[in-house]
Amino acid sequence: MTTTAQARQALGAYGEQVACRHLEEAGLVLVERNWRCGEGEIDLVLREGATLVICEVKTRTSLSAGTPHEAITDAKLDRLKRLGERWAREHEVEPDGIRIDLVAVLRPRRGPAIVDHVRGLF
Repeated sequence: MTTTAQARQALGAYGEQVACRHLEEAGLVLVERNWRCGEGEIDLVLREGATLVICEVKTRTSLSAGTPHEAITDAKLDRLKRLGERWAREHEVEPDGIRIDLVAVLRPRRGPAIVDHVRGLF
């Protein structure tokens, strides 16, 4: 793995940790991290009451390449919805609903991370 790939992986792991802590402090319950299947990956699977929450985490060190929000396309949302439905089937869970959230994490050079939790993208 190249140094760039390692740095990107470390940044992603950092962002997921920050997002996880933020969501748990907001009352969501973590069910699984980094669930993978042949169709893709879900960063975080959580519960909020009877709702299954599929959470995409996007982490950036700057906005030079755009905001984390801009990385969520319609195709990405469709894939996350399919992945959430598949996760529920494979785990024999029948939630009241499946919600897709985004946690955007901006990690500046100095100071704490800036976290934006966007609920209900889908």
